[in-house]
Amino acid sequence: MADDQNQDLRIRSHVYDGMVKSPNRALMRATGMKDEDFKKPIVGVISTWAENTPCNMHLRGFGEIAKKSVSEAGGWPVQFGTITVSDGISMGTPGMRFSLPSRDVIADSVETAIRGHNCDAFLAIGGCDKNMPGSMIAIANAEVPAIFVYGGTIAPGKLNGKDIDLVSVFEAVGKWNHHDMPAEEVRQIECNACPGPGGCGGMYTANTMASAIEALGMSLPGSASHPAATEVKKQDVAEAGKAVVNLLKKGIYPKDIMTREAFENAITVVMALGGSTNATLHLLAMAHAANVDLTLDDFNTFQKKVPHLADLKPSGKYVFQDLYKVGGVSAVMKYLLENGYLHGDCLTVTGKTLAENLAEVPSLKAGQKVIMPLDHPKRKDGPLIILHGNLAPEGAVAKVSGVKVRHHEGTAKVFNNEEDAIDAVLANKVVDGDVVVVRYVGPKGGPGMPEMLSLSGILVGKGQGETVALLTDGRFSGGTHGMVVGHIAPEAQDGGPIAYLRTGDQVVIDQDTRELTMKVSDEELAKRRKETTIPPLYSRGVLGKYAHIVSSSSKGAVTDFWNKDE
Repeated sequence: MADDQNQDLRIRSHVYDGMVKSPNRALMRATGMKDEDFKKPIVGVISTWAENTPCNMHLRGFGEIAKKSVSEAGGWPVQFGTITVSDGISMGTPGMRFSLPSRDVIADSVETAIRGHNCDAFLAIGGCDKNMPGSMIAIANAEVPAIFVYGGTIAPGKLNGKDIDLVSVFEAVGKWNHHDMPAEEVRQIECNACPGPGGCGGMYTANTMASAIEALGMSLPGSASHPAATEVKKQDVAEAGKAVVNLLKKGIYPKDIMTREAFENAITVVMALGGSTNATLHLLAMAHAANVDLTLDDFNTFQKKVPHLADLKPSGKYVFQDLYKVGGVSAVMKYLLENGYLHGDCLTVTGKTLAENLAEVPSLKAGQKVIMPLDHPKRKDGPLIILHGNLAPEGAVAKVSGVKVRHHEGTAKVFNNEEDAIDAVLANKVVDGDVVVVRYVGPKGGPGMPEMLSLSGILVGKGQGETVALLTDGRFSGGTHGMVVGHIAPEAQDGGPIAYLRTGDQVVIDQDTRELTMKVSDEELAKRRKETTIPPLYSRGVLGKYAHIVSSSSKGAVTDFWNKDE
């Protein structure tokens, strides 16, 4: 690319050009820049590399691939790092409270680095649940051309000829507790579940968000499905380096891609694939950052009309790598587009429309069994349902894929933390028909809205996945399945009705009426409200800051909600 073309590509880095800026140039020369490099656009390469999690441990090498590609395309690449918190490793520990807040720490740190160093564009590489939406929030806020690259899904573990994964371990603990599995078999599952790098292998949150981001148009076609430990994934990264420079050439910004219609495409793909409940939180937060009007109840609009097609874990048979083998997310999107479910005219990071991209994509392989046909879906509507009622006036999220029970009415057993609930389940104090409620674990109350995979996994392992309902103002892992309802809002810490629920109350959950109610009169609730003391907000460090500024989960648990109407 010629120097005069490079000159045109610079949006912000021109501040380093010219003698008046010589102090800046002196510092930049120390990083390796020469005279001709000052005419190149500065392209940030953000990696969420970390040694302590398989989701991200391979991303440092991907950063180097991206830098080489950006340089070859005519940009000056500058690599930055940011933090990550692995949900799987922090699950069931105090560290889980830092998982959701890490999304906003990541978003803020990426935006700070990119804007603080006047980058003209950037490429973000993420591999785990929160660093992916965190990168996307930063992309929306940074206001420069940008692209996202998924680090890829993990390969399935193998044991006795069967595919296993991280969720297999949690459920094995429940089976062991129920005396259905010996301790040595649990250990064998643990030792074989996670064979190498990559995000958790079912249709869990990482793969859900990768699929949603590709549907949104913010990652290259096919990149959501390519497994972590493959040459094609490295090719994704290299192609993304070229693509982000191309976005600069064409003057395409995230706001041009992240439109209302693009978010509708993302929700449609999440419903069809049976994605994680966390998709509601993250897509709402990403839309907020992009100034797109999206509400929690919009998910019900698409739930009613988009069938669930994917036979993927946690409720199905296959892992995400199996979807890759039969055509991947792009092939599913092509199928949905051909049948009128997607907006084909949405712009994407290729510079082409979604329809133009998908025209070049192979269809789903003939005879494959991972994706069901539209005339014979796993479920005729979507698996993520927004519930309302006197227990959740602002809404709650249920994932009902694989759940046969459509109506459950049972006796509440209420706990103010997950640990006490787990102890009760393991001690067989929770019986069929009960409704286990874990509260004061929302965005403010946790603080940090921890996930309940340990608890839900134990219930499934004990055979109570559909006979016991589990409700919380906290979250669930994408690996959770069974009769679970999370994100209850307003949360207990905010004085939501869940704070006044008591053990012994009757609770009703209904898929068809989208109802979540407690059989407690308004008069009794008013009485309990006066009698109940809400604990003070946590006030130290990161969690203290988060607790004081985070919005309701029904708004995406964002930390800058005051900008909503500006």
